[in-house]
Amino acid sequence: MKNITILLLLCCFAGHARAQQVNAIKAADINKWGASPDTVYIVNFWATWCMPCVQELPEFDKLYQRYAGKPVKMLMVSLDFKEDFPGKLQMFAQRKRMLPPIAWLAETDPNKFIPVIENSWQGSIPATLIIRPGKVRKFIEGQTSAAAVGKIVDAAMNE
Repeated sequence: MKNITILLLLCCFAGHARAQQVNAIKAADINKWGASPDTVYIVNFWATWCMPCVQELPEFDKLYQRYAGKPVKMLMVSLDFKEDFPGKLQMFAQRKRMLPPIAWLAETDPNKFIPVIENSWQGSIPATLIIRPGKVRKFIEGQTSAAAVGKIVDAAMNE
């Protein structure tokens, strides 16, 4: 019985230690975050209720692992509903064991936040923005893959 109790405590602690903080951000924060010309930034816009977004999440885990220790930063920006932040979103991220940092976009009017992020964005998700300030800016609207994003990132790193 003692061994079972210890095992349960370890499992609970491991799950808690793995949980990441999900912060609320504004669209302008994304532009400030991606400002260093020596770094390639990958920003993915998604939601827990979007099936193509959820299907695409493992691709971003692969990218996060692939570029660990390199001048590449990634941010997964959730467009979930206000009532789902932080509770449902945090639990979802933990259950899916998402690796990249996650933020929640605390803006609800797409007519205001879309032009701040990307003028060509029609508003559908998933959507991915890849930036190397002053050199590369690529926007992918729709589901993508680690291979497709990786090609863009690799090219941007060599710019």
